[in-house]
Amino acid sequence: MSLSELNVYKILNAEYWVEAQRTGLISGSPPDRADGYIHLSSRAQTQETLARHFARERGLVLVAFDAAALGDALKWEPSRGGDLFPHFYGAIPLVQALWSAPLPLDAAGVHILPDTTA
Repeated sequence: MSLSELNVYKILNAEYWVEAQRTGLISGSPPDRADGYIHLSSRAQTQETLARHFARERGLVLVAFDAAALGDALKWEPSRGGDLFPHFYGAIPLVQALWSAPLPLDAAGVHILPDTTA
C-alpha cells in the first residue's frame, strides 16, 4: 500500500522537526514564512517535491495530516505547472499529525517514502 490520497504531507528537515516537537507546532521553514503559508504536498506530489527542493538531503521527516481535519485554513492553490498544491495558512498543531516517518536515501540518493496506509 502507499501514502493515502486523502492526506497531505509536510517535509521537515531535522532542525524544523526538532522545533515542531519542542513547540508542538509546525510553523514552517523560511520559505513557508516568506510566502505566508505552510507548503504541503499531496501523495502524488511528495516525491517530486522531495526531488526539487530536498534532493539528497539527509535527516528529513515526512509528517502526514488528514486534509479534511485541517479545515478551512487548508487551501488548494495553483503552483508549479498549474497543479493545485495544499497550502496551510497558520501553524499546524503537531497533535493533528496522523504519523511521522524518516525519509532515508536509497543508494542513488533518492528519498524512500514510507509504506503506510494512513
